[in-house]
Amino acid sequence: MLEMSRERFEELVGEALDRIPPELTRLMDNVVIFVEDDPEPGRPELLGLYEGTPLTERGDWYAGVLPDRITVYRNPTLRMCATTEEVVAEVGVTVVHEIGHHFGIDEERLHALGYG
Repeated sequence: MLEMSRERFEELVGEALDRIPPELTRLMDNVVIFVEDDPEPGRPELLGLYEGTPLTERGDWYAGVLPDRITVYRNPTLRMCATTEEVVAEVGVTVVHEIGHHFGIDEERLHALGYG
């Protein structure tokens, strides 16, 4: 497994977020992004996870709720990548993929767009 500190991995997630166009990040609402070492047991290769209510499904009822949660998992990413450059690329794809879910884009469409 490739070695990378938690701090450096968090920096890569931040850099991936910085590459998202501002006109899109301005539309993101009530969402937080976390880095965790590993996903829940039984899903050891999960790279990222979106939990919440996509923007496309929110209505008048959507008020006073906890933020949506995007989690990027460090260890599965490091296990699948052989180089730091691969980690940078995979983190970028994962961040865009999970933000896509926040915008209501389904798994099939994200894969078709190259973010699978």
